[in-house]
Amino acid sequence: MIRASGSPPIQRAGGPVPPLSPAPGGMSAPIAENLAAVRERIAAAARRSGRDAGAVTLIAVSKTQPAARVREAFDAGQRLFGENYVQEALGKIAELPPEARWHLIGHLQTNKARNVVGAFACIQTVDSPRLAQALERRAAALQTALDVLLQVNWSQETSKSGVTEPDALRRLVVEMAAYSWLKPRGLMTIPDPSSDETALRRCFSEMRRLRETLAAECAPEARFTELSMGMSHDFESAIEEGATMVRVGTAIFGART
Repeated sequence: MIRASGSPPIQRAGGPVPPLSPAPGGMSAPIAENLAAVRERIAAAARRSGRDAGAVTLIAVSKTQPAARVREAFDAGQRLFGENYVQEALGKIAELPPEARWHLIGHLQTNKARNVVGAFACIQTVDSPRLAQALERRAAALQTALDVLLQVNWSQETSKSGVTEPDALRRLVVEMAAYSWLKPRGLMTIPDPSSDETALRRCFSEMRRLRETLAAECAPEARFTELSMGMSHDFESAIEEGATMVRVGTAIFGART
């Protein structure tokens, strides 16, 4: 099981800000209002941990949302979106302005690697040498650099993708150091949603130390700095423990129907 030790925990004070309240009459608040509220919560969590809010990137998780609702978020100033499914994402990418940027945050099958290079700014779910090699070959063919994160299956759930063993993770980072087009930028994880606050914080803080260890020992370059963790129900805790990217969907777009 992946564990890391090293740097002291990030200082924090106070608890998380309460979740968004529903709009009057049971109606969902407009996307622009939700975005503003989420950004305020990000800033508050960053302040509590002594960090600059500008060091935390908000990824609006737009999976299953129609392009028109994603466009509402874009018009409200959001530029970075996260999608789980390649074909669904490609349709939205074609409809949204080119200034929108896209991260793939769902599992990527190796045989679909050719479809994502050039369409996504980052693939957050690289979890095997085979997938990394396929992405590198496609990026080389297109002569297009591609940022990636390595997905860590921290809770070792069989239903989740991700690297589970520390030695395998280190080998993958070292192997990618030899690549010319694939650019490993850090780690991503999805904690067990049934975890309590204590377990969540332990996962987040140990992920931060793991990223720091890999960056110091075997990352291919100094830009192994990103840590993608935290979603609508736990992103404030993730920020307080060191997240540099949070993936927020429900708190922006509302519950999926």
